[in-house]
Amino acid sequence: MDYRDAGVDVEAGRSFVQRIRTMVDSTRRPEVLGGFGGFSGLCELPTGYREPVLVSGTDGVGTKLKIAQITQRHSTVGIDLVAMCVNDILTSGAEPLFFLDYLAIGKLEPATLAAVVEGIVAGCHQAGCALLGGETAEMPGFYGPGEYDLAGFCVGVVEKSQILDGSQVQVGDRVIGLASSGVHSNGFSLVRKVVAEGQRPEGGSGYRWDESVPALGNLSLGELLLTPTRIYVDPVLKARREGLPIHGMAHITGGGLPENLPRCLGPGQSIHLTPNSWPVPTLFSWLAEAGQVPEMDLYNTFNMGLGFALIVPAAEVDSALSWLAEHQMAAYLVGEVVAGSGQVTGLTE
Repeated sequence: MDYRDAGVDVEAGRSFVQRIRTMVDSTRRPEVLGGFGGFSGLCELPTGYREPVLVSGTDGVGTKLKIAQITQRHSTVGIDLVAMCVNDILTSGAEPLFFLDYLAIGKLEPATLAAVVEGIVAGCHQAGCALLGGETAEMPGFYGPGEYDLAGFCVGVVEKSQILDGSQVQVGDRVIGLASSGVHSNGFSLVRKVVAEGQRPEGGSGYRWDESVPALGNLSLGELLLTPTRIYVDPVLKARREGLPIHGMAHITGGGLPENLPRCLGPGQSIHLTPNSWPVPTLFSWLAEAGQVPEMDLYNTFNMGLGFALIVPAAEVDSALSWLAEHQMAAYLVGEVVAGSGQVTGLTE
């Protein structure tokens, strides 16, 4: 017997590493030291910081991967992986420096994994960070044919005096919601159940991933629901550098608006949202109708069209909205910081 008989192809692994070398090198930042393929990745701190603080985050893509594997569309889930991590550390005001990935698969399929890495590289380019390293684990018997899982790890840096930790937020500040690109990467266990068992308007139940729904446009459900998570790093960091006063930020992930908005507040504060103050994409109303999902379950599961939120002083709302519009970021005044104990009110009328 040898390792290949046990299901692990070492030569295929080496070939895959060589295949992705150029893609990974394209994300290199000036601070990166050393070359591709070492046991660890090295990165200097950028110049210009007086008291640099490192900020880290880790996440995955969740069961959205099931849709990629069923439809054989693997080129966007890597963007999701990067987005979920860099958007998280952005909420502290951090600039992403480097990213690492972990890919686990039952049998190494170079074309599949290369498509995944292409997405990771695209996400790193969008976020301005280096893909510093990673690990590919071939695990026969643990993952079934065609199955794989992803995990991501991101490190960024922020000036200590510029960290956003809730202490800057004041009662009376306003909440600006930044548009999402769709479901992003949370709630897909419910999405998959709706697609598998949802009620059809003409009668019957269940949908196919390769079919389109007239109300949702010409894309198939698989294509539509694999739309990658929006990365907010570039416009938000640029806004801060140009002097836009941002007191807090929230990344709207699992738990939706009720769970994530309070995470950027200080003690004794809540948020009141203004109903109907932003356009909820038709996709969410379709999920609600097909799956008979109660309204509050929607808000507790999905981002409902807002993938990120900024807390700004009331006097700066107009300038903030104008700046975001000039930089092609759809944004809406959606609420206000009020006295309270961490609640989000006004989600429904």
